Amino acid sequence: MASIVDLSKPVADILREGTHAAHVRAEHSKGAQWLARGELDKQEYVRFLMMLYHVYNAFERALEQHATHPVLAPTHNPGLFARSASLAADISYLLEVSEASWQSHPLHVAMQAAPPRALSQYVGRIDELAASPDPSRLLAHAYVRYLGDLSGGQFIRRRISKAYGLDDSAGVSFYEFRPLGGTRSASDAAANAGEMKRIKEWYRDGMNAGVGDNEELKAAMLDEANIAFEFNTALFDELKASSQESGLSSPVELPSPLHSPVEPSFPSPIVTDVGHDSALLQHLKQSGKSKTVFVADEASKEEPKFSTVSVVAFIVAVSIAHFVLVVGGFTGMKGYAKLEGLQAWLDNYFGTTTQA
Repeated sequence: MASIVDLSKPVADILREGTHAAHVRAEHSKGAQWLARGELDKQEYVRFLMMLYHVYNAFERALEQHATHPVLAPTHNPGLFARSASLAADISYLLEVSEASWQSHPLHVAMQAAPPRALSQYVGRIDELAASPDPSRLLAHAYVRYLGDLSGGQFIRRRISKAYGLDDSAGVSFYEFRPLGGTRSASDAAANAGEMKRIKEWYRDGMNAGVGDNEELKAAMLDEANIAFEFNTALFDELKASSQESGLSSPVELPSPLHSPVEPSFPSPIVTDVGHDSALLQHLKQSGKSKTVFVADEASKEEPKFSTVSVVAFIVAVSIAHFVLVVGGFTGMKGYAKLEGLQAWLDNYFGTTTQA
């Protein structure tokens, strides 16, 4: 039986389910993998930040322009979410120039002279929505980017800091958020993992309040969120491989976008029919009864076969690994930090032993 996305659900749940396939395509693109592994050349990473700056600058200006729109107002909080200034600060730091001069740097001048097609299309779409009579779809773009920064972005921050030898927040302020309800003061401590979870919950509640029970609007949001994911995938595809890439690295599973902006509690379906012009959406408008407008691909009926010995061996291996992780305390955010600490200790120990 085919999986479905039920438009009677809150829009946050609908976007979680309906963007799964686009999310997978984005995080498994080559550019996203290079970024997640910290394998981009430093200059290429800076070029990526420059592209993000223009994307954020476009939709943050648009959100400010329509700050009182009933769909956008509940999540409008530039003091908490605005990323443009942080991106400018990081670019300046990495280029070792002032924030007032980075846009005249040769790297940015070259990008402006021949803008990547993906960037032009992304910014063009945002400008189109900002100028339209109904700018509500801007919420989908903010959802994909902001909640991605709060989720998978935190994993990428650690990789970037390690790859380029960055300390504290210098060069990675883009990935930092202030606590919910905090001010824009530089003295504010950065939000921790628990606070970031609160921010995401607050944002999802705001989305649900802004969109309400309007099923046509929910369908439009799902359509636009998938478009936003595809734009981000195209940005990743613009990235160039490192000059030292070996080609032997294995894929990295990003912890929830770019992210899954809403933590999934069950497998998400793959959307095959989206948009204002879909036949199913038109049927919904005419009948006023059906709650379903997006149908996912039906799973393959062919079942894989494994030998009993293989299954038992796999279960035993997983059980032993789980026991070691739990007993050793290597689970959750604290567990990840402990693993990083262990790795640093081993590197230091064996480095010292070698020198001795």
